[in-house]
Amino acid sequence: MMEQWYLYKKKADFNQIGEKFNIDPVIARLIRNRDVVGDEQIQQYLYGELSDISDPFLMKGVKEGVEILKQKVQEGKTIRIISDYDVDGVVSNYILWKAIHDLGGKIDFQIPDRMKDGYGINENIIEKAVEDQIDTILTCDNGIAAADAVAYGKEHGLTMIITDHHDVPFDTDEAGMRKEVLPPADVVINPKQEACNYPYPLLCGAGVAFQFMRAFYQAMEEDESQLEELLSMLAIATVCDVVDLTGENRIFVKEGLRRIKDTQNIGLKALLNVHDLMDKQIQSYALGFIVGPCINASGRLESAEKALNLFLEEDEEKAKQTAEELKELNDLRKTMTENGVKEALGQAFEYEAKGDKVLVLYLPECHESIAGIIAGRIKDRLNHPAFVLTDAKEGIKGSGRSIEGYSMFEEMMKVKEVFTKFGGHPMAAGCSLKKEKLQEFRKKINENCTLEKKDFAKKVQIDIDMPVDYITMDLIHQLSVLEPFGKENKNHYLHTES
Repeated sequence: MMEQWYLYKKKADFNQIGEKFNIDPVIARLIRNRDVVGDEQIQQYLYGELSDISDPFLMKGVKEGVEILKQKVQEGKTIRIISDYDVDGVVSNYILWKAIHDLGGKIDFQIPDRMKDGYGINENIIEKAVEDQIDTILTCDNGIAAADAVAYGKEHGLTMIITDHHDVPFDTDEAGMRKEVLPPADVVINPKQEACNYPYPLLCGAGVAFQFMRAFYQAMEEDESQLEELLSMLAIATVCDVVDLTGENRIFVKEGLRRIKDTQNIGLKALLNVHDLMDKQIQSYALGFIVGPCINASGRLESAEKALNLFLEEDEEKAKQTAEELKELNDLRKTMTENGVKEALGQAFEYEAKGDKVLVLYLPECHESIAGIIAGRIKDRLNHPAFVLTDAKEGIKGSGRSIEGYSMFEEMMKVKEVFTKFGGHPMAAGCSLKKEKLQEFRKKINENCTLEKKDFAKKVQIDIDMPVDYITMDLIHQLSVLEPFGKENKNHYLHTES
């Protein structure tokens, strides 16, 4: 794969910024390269704290959602949380469960089984809720694209509260104008919906859930500082869902990392201990590549409820045993992934040679839970958008991962007739389709693709070209202020001539 190296040349008075904020001018340049400009943004980037997080009531639907939830809790109605089965879903579920339970709410949860239920809320989950005499369904990290299931819930007398952060589905009229399609819930809370005045719409599902609970505690006249214990969990979800580590997300992760070793959650302690992390400095890498994958492995190979139950566990020995089991599951997942990547690469090279710009790969024996991981590896290796599809109970299903300049969700909207179900973000998506539609999907998605050869070159951004003798121990220590690293706040690249 070809690489293109670029040297940032963004302008600012780096010496002045360095003096004002007591940082090396090199650090000032690195911050500017991440599009952090102006005193207010620089101050928040370097020293942002919880008081900088926006008022949750600015988020559309929160006021109405809080009123409904407060009434349901006071009336002793049973509330069921339905989440996704990934890290963000498990953590979102935990945040809602813990916060509502601690204020006396009658609450339980269900996480869809990846293999039996698929993604998100569906009619079977609604029917189970009715059978269990549930009064209210509260979703997190899913629901925005589940209009039919939500309508089904309303038909059966359920109160439906949707909290989500995924892109809102839309229809396009004859004039090419978009109109968002919201589920017919009692309340929809999603900072990405139109007419939402929340200033930072890039939260993960757990971030939306946390803000909703802040508003709920305020409405219940409770001290919302009680929720700060949940910040370490929120940090894990934010890193693992690969949302931008800017603004409020950056603050949430920094605050969570600061507290993580002092967590009172027995299950989280066990998960950290099984990886010998309690005696080490924990940074975003550990959340994204050590802790998070163990939570994900539960939802991939067994049930995500196993991971959620770990965080609800009150017995230390049981927590230790479950944490060890999750680690073993993740080790198995790693082996399965490596085998799948080898098979996928063979197909990817073949389709790339034929001129396909979007790689649609079919691995019939692949465990569907690791399709997204394999797609991500192929994308990283070849720098092409990639879908990995595998056999499912009904047809085929899988996941896609994209590159800069190619909005996967929007491109899928253009060929939505080939899918039985789909959803996602610009950079990642999931879909289901009939097996006989595979070739049509591959053909249409490529015909619509406007990417050019230059778009497939891996871009390496060099932050600074500097003499080696400028690198001092003081500068190395100061580099830590750039943490946490992640999407839109990538690790730095310094170039020097030897």
